[in-house]
Amino acid sequence: MGSVQLNLVLYSAEVILLLTLLFSLVVSMLSKNRALTLFTALLGLGLAFIDACFLYQYMPQFYFTSQLSHDNFSLFFKLFFIVISAFTLLFAYESKEIDQSRFPEFILLTLSVTIGMSTLVASINLLALYLSLELVSIVSYALAGFRKENRFSNEASLKYLLYGAAASGTLLYGFSLLYGITGSLNLYSISAALGSAYMEPFALYAILLMILFGFGFKMSMVPFHMWAPDVYQGAPTPTAAFFTVAPKIAGIAIFIRFFFTVFSNQTTTPGQWDAIPYLNWPVLIAILSAATMTLGNLSALFQKNAKRMLAYSSIAHAGYMLMGIVVLNHSGLVAILFYAVIYALMNFGAFFVVGIVGNTYKNEDIENFKGLGWKSPLLAIPMAIFLFSLTGLPPLGGFIGKVYLFWALVEQDYYWLLIFAILNTVISLYYYAYIVKEMFLDRPQDKTQVHVSPLATGILVTLSVPLVILGIYWEPLYTYLSSSLRFIVTP
Repeated sequence: MGSVQLNLVLYSAEVILLLTLLFSLVVSMLSKNRALTLFTALLGLGLAFIDACFLYQYMPQFYFTSQLSHDNFSLFFKLFFIVISAFTLLFAYESKEIDQSRFPEFILLTLSVTIGMSTLVASINLLALYLSLELVSIVSYALAGFRKENRFSNEASLKYLLYGAAASGTLLYGFSLLYGITGSLNLYSISAALGSAYMEPFALYAILLMILFGFGFKMSMVPFHMWAPDVYQGAPTPTAAFFTVAPKIAGIAIFIRFFFTVFSNQTTTPGQWDAIPYLNWPVLIAILSAATMTLGNLSALFQKNAKRMLAYSSIAHAGYMLMGIVVLNHSGLVAILFYAVIYALMNFGAFFVVGIVGNTYKNEDIENFKGLGWKSPLLAIPMAIFLFSLTGLPPLGGFIGKVYLFWALVEQDYYWLLIFAILNTVISLYYYAYIVKEMFLDRPQDKTQVHVSPLATGILVTLSVPLVILGIYWEPLYTYLSSSLRFIVTP
């Protein structure tokens, strides 16, 4: 097979997504039937998913002149983003916040972000990394302000744009300085240059802080989180659910690839990073992890709006996932991937329920959940599963995910961070359990019926049942994720 053909084969999942985007647009122009447009998009996502599964048969390698890397790590996240995009489109189809006449536009934007994220997690070149990150960011600004007639949606889009522009500019400046001192855009060549010659420590510190700002913004990591609560609350609920899962996990994925490619190798002692003299970076990440989970959980305690509460909750969960990066070993990284899958199910499910209740009451106030268990048990029971799993209670998937993260800390003697994480879990139990109490222990204040369509019921079952199963039988998923950490280590 020629190099051009091989490049296209290895990038075929993204090509299918691009064709799906175009076909969905054509179908929407020929027919006003939203269901037909949705079916076209889901069919394309399904084909892209199947194609990505077949790509596992190819050996890990670089392609597109070493701009991108084909490996199990990138393939896992491609599959992950495709599935999340499918759920997002189904959510948007059900939601009253998305104007029916503009639903095709929503599909176009969502698929564009998916293409950007799939390219981002495979990028091993600073230029490819930055361009794919910008594709994700720019389209996300449009998604945040999708409800043009809504003041809060416009405000969310503007805030996202302003903060995003600052993060993007800082990241680009950091990349340019890194290129200046190493003479290369390829991550592996940069790693070799940093390891073979003396670099001024202060210059490295400045560069890494800039890069940390750019990646930390995507992960909504403290202190780069200021935009997240307002954007998640103001954006349409399907968009907010998408933002709290897909771009956040994409940020964590590229954070892992970048730092583990440039600043560590197969012989690195667990818990130590190469090429960063005189500064214990794992401790810095540990401090940021503790600050992120603590600020997120404490802020969520005082929220009266369920959507904003989940926004702060998502910040806290970014802090939990950062714990796996702190230990800098295989078990920590597998724990991140495992927790990412669990987090996607439970967080997306919680937003989905909030969206259904919000469609009924025209707002997302927590008091609207009073008596929901009496009025709509099909909605309240999955919501309880999502919230208890977010807390980390057994026997749900969230518990297993946190156990793996906590055990990774124990292996590297980060007991102080473990104590922080346990205390934060206790704090989060209060605001998650409060909603459960409202649903099942309080009587309804009105007779408003919350309608749950058959499609919505199917989505809730699809999201909640795996959380129960993974709380009991999780080994196959863990084994698969462990194999997804096979990085290419030589160019």
